[in-house]
Amino acid sequence: MDKLCGLARGTERERGMKTSFALCALITALATVEVQAQPARVTDRDIVESYQYMLGRWLVLRQENLDFKDGMKWNQIVHREPGGVDWANPNLDVVYSEAWIAVDEKSCTLIELPDIKGRYYTVQALNGWGEVTANINERNYPKHPFGKFALCLKGAKGIILPKGTQRVDLPSRKSRILMRIELGANPADAVTLQKKVTMKATGSPVVEPAVVKPDFTNSKLPGVEGFDKTEEILASEADLNVGMIDVRDKTHAVAKAAADPAQRARIDEVIRKYAIPAFQGEIQKIGKVANGWVRPRLIGNYRTDYVMRSIANYTGIWANNSKEVVYFAGQGLDGGQTYTQTYPKDALPVSKTRYFWSVVAVDGADFKVIPNSLKRYLLNKQSALKFNDDGSLTLVFGPKQPDGIPESNWMPTPAGKKYNLTYRFYGPSKDVSDGTYYPPPLVRISETQTEKFIHGLKKSTEDVIRRRKKNE
Repeated sequence: MDKLCGLARGTERERGMKTSFALCALITALATVEVQAQPARVTDRDIVESYQYMLGRWLVLRQENLDFKDGMKWNQIVHREPGGVDWANPNLDVVYSEAWIAVDEKSCTLIELPDIKGRYYTVQALNGWGEVTANINERNYPKHPFGKFALCLKGAKGIILPKGTQRVDLPSRKSRILMRIELGANPADAVTLQKKVTMKATGSPVVEPAVVKPDFTNSKLPGVEGFDKTEEILASEADLNVGMIDVRDKTHAVAKAAADPAQRARIDEVIRKYAIPAFQGEIQKIGKVANGWVRPRLIGNYRTDYVMRSIANYTGIWANNSKEVVYFAGQGLDGGQTYTQTYPKDALPVSKTRYFWSVVAVDGADFKVIPNSLKRYLLNKQSALKFNDDGSLTLVFGPKQPDGIPESNWMPTPAGKKYNLTYRFYGPSKDVSDGTYYPPPLVRISETQTEKFIHGLKKSTEDVIRRRKKNE
């Protein structure tokens, strides 16, 4: 640029002083525009952090796409059969009802609940990031535990609601609704209650179509293409959590750089080599570990912890908050090994909940329940468990039923594959809620191939020594 301005000044004698300075200013302006048009180079760390941030939103958009492909319609509730859900880490203790609702300044969504007594229930609302925005139940609405509820856009005015309706304000124009009713000892009664739940919109809300319709799998997460419509995605659903400004600024910068052909390939490489492996590694570090069990550091409402939010959406979308349930996970277990877990008489799992407890085995990739010959997918308070003579309770997880263990206490596991266990404590006791309690440890009672080899080698050596002594 300096050389060009020098040439321009060299023409002063021919064109005059004003012309030369005008030409130099024009060249400088054009060069500045060209530099500004080039997106700034983003760091590897910014790419990794932005990816982990956006993944949580992409996972919700993916589920929205799958749900509407499955036939869901706006403001219409779908009552699922017991066990009739196909997402990660489902709760098999409850019967689910689901909906996507749309609300605006002129329309609310009405939901009417029957009187549910003696069993757990909640109507959970989540926003487009997987954050819990409401739970309708007798604990949060003790003066109006059943009857009519109106889910409305916060700030909407002038909407006339039926008499006796409890208004519940939501921060988003779109919300995912998940109703859970405990199956309990009489599942048919739970289903009867479920069928009495109704939903309808009070008006005709304007529903904006999804900006993108992702169809990636957990085993093949998005690359740089995930950032292609970042501005539109961020505009479509506000992130209500404070403290996200820094990572959102980074995300805007990465999206801008991803549109630059000169940087796109590098960003994709960073995602493949660093961002995705880093995210997978974070799953192993989701919280404090005790007795071999990990308790997620946050669940349902994540404050500034966008990494934990993305992990929750990845491993068990639609997680509720810790006021409702506390989760524990046993990760990376060997399906070919046999583990026992013994609860002492004075700390049985049922004593740690107001409502119910359960443990479910899921695969290590998509976190789906694992088929087995018994068609047994969980152990819980309704299982016909047999207690030890001293009143303690021993559960067993393994590919085959061990000798001396009742079949009722055995959860089959997939030989040759890794799996995870997920514990749920609904209506957790104080020590579960405050983090001082963890389930008892798993104790491996089987041998690995290496241990079998060493044991066999030791036995062979002892046999040789015994024979030599005998022959002496």
